[in-house]
Amino acid sequence: MRINKYLATCGLASRRKCEKLVTDEKVSVNGKIVTDLSTKININKDKVAVDGKQVKLVTDKVYYLLNKPKGYISAVKDSKDRKTIVDLIDTDKRIFPVGRLDYDTEGAIILTNDGDLAHRLMHPSHEVEKTYIANVKGDLIESELAVLRAGVVINNIRTAKARVKKLKYENDISRIELIIHEGRNRQVRKMFEAIGKEVLYLKRVAIGEITLGGMSRMKYKELSEEEVEYLKNA
Repeated sequence: MRINKYLATCGLASRRKCEKLVTDEKVSVNGKIVTDLSTKININKDKVAVDGKQVKLVTDKVYYLLNKPKGYISAVKDSKDRKTIVDLIDTDKRIFPVGRLDYDTEGAIILTNDGDLAHRLMHPSHEVEKTYIANVKGDLIESELAVLRAGVVINNIRTAKARVKKLKYENDISRIELIIHEGRNRQVRKMFEAIGKEVLYLKRVAIGEITLGGMSRMKYKELSEEEVEYLKNA
């Protein structure tokens, strides 16, 4: 088993983030630091450690859906000692968030110790849709909505097409539903910035067909077998 897949199966993070652990020289095999991503692991013989702590394959996998509040970092730990969403889940398992929501963004996020599922959900080729509700300053006319639908340029790269609908306009605030399958850093906010609009409030309400279903802020639930199976086949 390749080193990044082994680490992901140990519940450390997605394969992509596990690759960074290797290239950052944080991973050792049988006491020796490895940096070669093609390193193969014999699961019956090799001893693998991250930052000096031995890791083992996860057999008891868990899956949580959290309604993230504002003011929390989508990470396991934070160098600035800010609150993280992992702190909101009462579990003795080593879990991590699948993807991220910005510090000021609320809503649906999955936490798990299943690195393979995380890799699948975050990989653009799988195109798992995420649905957001945004309150935006001012009115959005149809031509502006059309620009969002076609994709905008962020850092010289055009975003994929999106599904966009104006739900209502009231008190100089537009309520917009936006569905995308990419997950770039602060993408939704930057998409609106690209057409000169300011996002006042942003919430992710669904990941594919997995919805919050009225769950309050800071609350979470374990995903059902059917929901996990759906994500694995999404």
